[in-house]
Amino acid sequence: MSPRPVVDVQQLTYRYGSDEPSKDEPVHPVLNGIDLQVSAGEYVVILGHNGSGKSTLAKHLNALLTPTEGRVLVCGMDTRDESLRWEIRRQAGMVFQNPDNQIVGTSVAEDVAFGLENMGVPPDEMARRVDRVLTRLDMAHLADREPHQLSGGQKQRLAIAGILAMRPTILILDEATAMLDPQGRREVMDAVRQLNREDGVTVIQITHFMEEALWADRVVVMQEGRIRLNGPPEDVLIQRDVLLEAGLDVPFAVELASRLRRHGIPLDENILHGDQLVDALWKLLSNP
Repeated sequence: MSPRPVVDVQQLTYRYGSDEPSKDEPVHPVLNGIDLQVSAGEYVVILGHNGSGKSTLAKHLNALLTPTEGRVLVCGMDTRDESLRWEIRRQAGMVFQNPDNQIVGTSVAEDVAFGLENMGVPPDEMARRVDRVLTRLDMAHLADREPHQLSGGQKQRLAIAGILAMRPTILILDEATAMLDPQGRREVMDAVRQLNREDGVTVIQITHFMEEALWADRVVVMQEGRIRLNGPPEDVLIQRDVLLEAGLDVPFAVELASRLRRHGIPLDENILHGDQLVDALWKLLSNP
């Protein structure tokens, strides 16, 4: 018998303003019959164009929103049960697009400790957790720094540190790299991948950056409130026509390989990464 998923979304439908229905202006669903399961330790990237419903789905995963129809279970807890919402949000920590909206401390260490204070963690244990998580994210040398002095990537890593100190089962990133420059984006993504691979943290990442999906265990593509594609990156990201129809960019290596194939160059269909494309071209040039 397979273990119960840490996230179990069952026929989720959501309508904004559905508590005030109008016959003249019917409320159309933002999410329409979503089924999605995420296993412990999995890294899932959810892609979608603006308006596809991906951020609305993310808000259901830690009970910021609750279903109009269907249900969402997080670590076996139903998000509709108000008595469970604090524990749900502790288990499913969420990092948003703008880190400034999540930073409340006057120093890096104080900010990480904020959630622990609300949980009533004893001071000695709190200090150990703060030190451990800052070291884990390579920020221990910034412990006394004022948050406004940090770079964008450092601020977002600080937001992640504050969540991790509370020891969640799931880390949800809702467009967490959207406001960062390429360097800040790399910093955050390197930290998140390391937490997933080495610490076993379940990661659910909402993004529109295709490159961030290349290293995921699974990629979900949303379009108009429904799941259009769901599978390993090597199966999903090569579906060029579907991605374009969903309003998404195609990964650079996939697009270039497609154009080269149209010009008669025999390349495999499963090329995702630039390194794979370089290797394939090198083999062709080495064996004329």
